[in-house]
Amino acid sequence: MPARAHEDDAGLDLRADCEVFLRPGQRFLMPTGVRMRIPHGHVGLVCPRSGLAMKHGISIVNAPGVVDAGYTGEVKVNLVNLGERAVMLRAGERIAQLVIVPVDMRPVRTVERLLSTERGDKGHGSTGVK
Repeated sequence: MPARAHEDDAGLDLRADCEVFLRPGQRFLMPTGVRMRIPHGHVGLVCPRSGLAMKHGISIVNAPGVVDAGYTGEVKVNLVNLGERAVMLRAGERIAQLVIVPVDMRPVRTVERLLSTERGDKGHGSTGVK
């Protein structure tokens, strides 16, 4: 059962449902044994656990993963070992956190022209690094 480690934590801890030995660079779709219904108008975001990432280089390939309100299958976590050493993940270990947030469900509209903004179409790296 997903649970918060502390009362004020945003994320519900998700646990590994099996044991896996992850080599550097290896990915694994980890089952959690959790099936749930996200409330309408909300989304579940599957996020990495900071300690697992910092200590072992374990992250989530598609972070954050999305669990839509209409999905009722098992929540699985697409793990990757970005570290330099192999890591053993055991069943029951906390591997990710699920943050449930409201989402704007207004319909998308097609428009002829976009209003101009100060930023315009400047993207990826356009503001520099300082």
